[in-house]
Amino acid sequence: MGSFRLPLLLLTLIIVIVNSGCSSRCRAIAFSPAKKLHMRDEVRSMFYHAYDNYMAHAFPHDELKPLTNNFTDSLSELGNLNLQFLPQNYNGSALSLIESLSTLLVLGNFIEFQRGVMWLSENLTFDVDARVNLFECNIRVLGGLISAHILASENKSWFRNISYNDRLLHLARDLGQRFLPAFETPTGLPYAWINLKHGVMENETTETSTSGCGSLILEMGALSRLTSDSRFEGAALRALRKLWNMRSSLDLLGTTLNVLTGEWIEYSSGIGAGVDSFYEYLLKAYILFGSDEYWDMFHSAYLAVQKYFRHGPWYHEADMRSGKATYWQLTSLQAFWPGLQTLVGDVAAANLSHREFFYVWKKYGVLPERYLLEHATLHPTERYYPLRPELAESTYYLYQATKDPWYLEVGESIVASLNSHTKVDGGFASVRDVSTMQLEDHQHSFFLSETCKYLYLLYDDSFVAGRNFVFTTEGHPLPVRSLWHERLPEAYITSNRTSFKTSRVSPLSSQVCPEMIRGAKVESACHVPDLRVNHQCTSDAECGIDSTSCRKRTCSIAGYCGLWRFVH
Repeated sequence: MGSFRLPLLLLTLIIVIVNSGCSSRCRAIAFSPAKKLHMRDEVRSMFYHAYDNYMAHAFPHDELKPLTNNFTDSLSELGNLNLQFLPQNYNGSALSLIESLSTLLVLGNFIEFQRGVMWLSENLTFDVDARVNLFECNIRVLGGLISAHILASENKSWFRNISYNDRLLHLARDLGQRFLPAFETPTGLPYAWINLKHGVMENETTETSTSGCGSLILEMGALSRLTSDSRFEGAALRALRKLWNMRSSLDLLGTTLNVLTGEWIEYSSGIGAGVDSFYEYLLKAYILFGSDEYWDMFHSAYLAVQKYFRHGPWYHEADMRSGKATYWQLTSLQAFWPGLQTLVGDVAAANLSHREFFYVWKKYGVLPERYLLEHATLHPTERYYPLRPELAESTYYLYQATKDPWYLEVGESIVASLNSHTKVDGGFASVRDVSTMQLEDHQHSFFLSETCKYLYLLYDDSFVAGRNFVFTTEGHPLPVRSLWHERLPEAYITSNRTSFKTSRVSPLSSQVCPEMIRGAKVESACHVPDLRVNHQCTSDAECGIDSTSCRKRTCSIAGYCGLWRFVH
């Protein structure tokens, strides 16, 4: 295990490597440069429609209610996302502004970025009697402040006649210090909730999730490196190590646990809600900080996921103790997984899963929170779509890795669906029920920080060109710096890729688009071979992606893979 190493898989490195894999002529087949610019402008308009309405009707409160032109701060309205038990004079943490700062720079709006930074510098305070969710506050507020500080400090020329003075970093450090009492447990695993003024409250719940205590290392680690205060990274790393030591003999983890006893509460687990960003942060911490410890954990965890959760293109849930399947369902948060697989180099498997997620998106117009795989139908209660970004995120990564214009078409479909089903006069509203497209009065801040950002980068990646960034789970860019690395990673080998029982090499691995090279026709980058060379099969899971149409092949009654669903 320790001999397998990943290279510094930085976004710009991916861009440089794959640009030679697809010519401009290939990309022009389905998506011209003019159309890319049009789609870029469409996404820009989406962002400003959401952002301007937030600034007009909700700022400085946390999030916008687009149907009523109102705002929300309290947990009772937000589910599990933000602040609770707020004092009457509390005016909000300007969460959506914090979440929007890096997106403003992606769109090239330096003036609005500067205005936002200066407002936060002069007005934001965390000295409030407010109970917050540690995980959500970490990825949204702390991550947003750290990312914006780095971007501001690297471009101080933007602040004409104004002194920035690292104010956002001071705010981030203050918030990080208010997090530390949550880690004062016998196990080192943090409480899920913390009061910003008083610390851990009496009779606070001791239950947390794997993501909640295992997805803190990027923001806390970056804070330590920026402040030279090791307490933040130390606390997050101790929690991560403890969590990893709680894994089963199969290298699987559960979903929820007790922070005082270190005992599992829910043994069933998958790659979706409650666990998702744990896997994401192991890989990204390795890229950002260069420690082999993160790669060793990720490599073992990734192989376990592929062995026990994967069923063809889908990922079900399983019991961490036995590896036996428990719930056969797709959750919308799982859609981040193809993007993570792309970063690790497992592009063929990423493409296969991504296309299934997009199939469900097309079926309903958006991606439902839960989809029952066994019955190919919606979950009876969790039918909502809260403007989540994960499918757009994976689409962006896969396009960067393959330059296949099909992913641009996927993005176009996502943009059209969002504008058709969720855009209202006051912003963008969540969908309460995807079967009726009934809307809910809530515009989540991650629509600004992630959904719009990844869709924009899909059509215009100039912000990341020539630069090395890791995006946090909330879409906040953190630069990869050699000074932050314990050591530079060794050369990458392909042993971590999901294997296909065939001697043929998918063009996804070589990143080749359909065109004529020296007179020989080259397969499409979307192509995934059938499991067997003779195309025989016993189930759809053994069939690949057609190289010409990029459609999923299925298994016929006679036992052969083909485009049977499309035969009329």
